[in-house]
Amino acid sequence: MSQKTVEAAVAPESSESGGEPSAEASAPKWVAQVPYLLVLATMSAGIVIVAAAHFKRGPALIAGSLLLGAVLRLVLPAEQVGMLAVRRRWTDVLTLVTLAILLIVLAWVAPKL
Repeated sequence: MSQKTVEAAVAPESSESGGEPSAEASAPKWVAQVPYLLVLATMSAGIVIVAAAHFKRGPALIAGSLLLGAVLRLVLPAEQVGMLAVRRRWTDVLTLVTLAILLIVLAWVAPKL
């Protein structure tokens, strides 16, 4: 199969309205990655706080980012969650919430230095 054949097979059909893009096609594809980038940025900030020797605040912020990811995965439609969607919706949410709870417990029992 040639590249042109594959491109022709997966190319969207031209619309009857003179080739105007639909409302769904008007948003760039990178917009779907914004929730993932938000969670990743928050988690990175938590790792920086842990590296600065704040062993209670850092895991709490990381747990907050995991809870944010769980909420975003729960409320956003499948086409808008980007790389937050790894498995089925409830599996992802349950995994993120479980990890967040474990990190909150870790932050709670960590000794203050």
